[in-house]
Amino acid sequence: MSTTTIYPQRLWSEVKVGDVLPPIELLVEYSRIILNVASTWDYFPGHHNPDYARAQGQPNIYVSTIFFHGFVDRLITDWGGPSSFIRRRRMRMVASVHPGDTMRAEGHVVRHYRDDHGQGLVDLDIHIDTARGLCVPASATVRLPLAQGERLFSLE
Repeated sequence: MSTTTIYPQRLWSEVKVGDVLPPIELLVEYSRIILNVASTWDYFPGHHNPDYARAQGQPNIYVSTIFFHGFVDRLITDWGGPSSFIRRRRMRMVASVHPGDTMRAEGHVVRHYRDDHGQGLVDLDIHIDTARGLCVPASATVRLPLAQGERLFSLE
């Protein structure tokens, strides 16, 4: 029997600069990397062929860019809720993640504002690391829903 976690919806008015996103962790198993390769059709050999990865100077196969994107997106949407919308995501990979590593993502709110259309946005600073240190610094802009009755534009 599988269970589904339902995350509450976060409203833009509930957020402030400095808020911390609850961290998430994931044990990266060999099979998870291979399943990601198969499901995304990202057949770059370093993601599934240990000999190729070692020839690149890696100790083993390693997770793909798409894997990191999904992990960052999960951190954001677990925090923001089902109606959050990721408008922008930037990442820079500085270290690889291999089978047996535990990835940890965490972040915090660095900006809380409205765009030219009155929508509620937040900018996030995020990082993914393992026991060896930083792997991926990232940032994102997320649109959160406004509270019921809250106007898109101020009449002031």
